[in-house]
Amino acid sequence: MSTVDATEREQLTNTIQDTWRLLMGVGVVLTLVGLLAIVTPFFTGITLSFLFGVYLIVGAVAHLVHAFSGRGWTGFVFQLILAIIFAAGGLAFLFNPLVGLTALTILLIAFFLVEGFIELAMGFRLRPERGWLWVAVSGVASVLVAVLVWLSFPSSAAWAVGLLFGIGLFTSGLSMIATAMGGRAAVKEATTTSGTETGG
Repeated sequence: MSTVDATEREQLTNTIQDTWRLLMGVGVVLTLVGLLAIVTPFFTGITLSFLFGVYLIVGAVAHLVHAFSGRGWTGFVFQLILAIIFAAGGLAFLFNPLVGLTALTILLIAFFLVEGFIELAMGFRLRPERGWLWVAVSGVASVLVAVLVWLSFPSSAAWAVGLLFGIGLFTSGLSMIATAMGGRAAVKEATTTSGTETGG
C-alpha cells in the first residue's frame, strides 16, 4: 500500500472516530425509515413518485422564469424547452403514478448500482478497520438487489421502488451503525491506552 493510501485511510478513520455519535444517529434513523418503506413498498413508491413530480414542476417553473429573465433568443428557447420537458415529466408523475413508478424504478436501479460500487470501494479502503466488512456487504447487497429487480422489470415496477428505496436505506443505515460502532470502539481503546500510559 502506498503512503498516500495509508494517509487517506488514517484520515478517514480519524474522521469516523470524531463523528461516530452523529454517524450512529443517522444510521438508526435510516434503518427505521428503511424498515417502514420495506413494509409498505407500494405506498412508499407512490409517495416518491409524487415528490419527484413536484420536484419536476418546481424545476419547470425555475426554467420558465430563467427563460424570460435571460438575454438572447437562443437562451430563451433552450430554457423554454427545458421548462416544457420538466413540466411534462412532472405532470406525468403526478397524474399517472404507474408511469412515475416505472421511471423511478429505472432511476433507482441505476442509483443503487452506483451506491453499491461506492460502498464496496469504501469498505475495502477501510480494511482492516472495524466495520469495513459490513460496509462492503452493504455494497454487495445494493448491487444484487438492483440486478434482481432489473431482471424482473417491468412487472416489478409496482413494488420495486418502495422496496429498493427501503432496502437501500436499511443497508446503508446498518453500514453506518457498524462503522460508528467501530469508531466508538477505537475511541474507547485509545482512551484506555492513554489512561494506562498516564497511570504507568
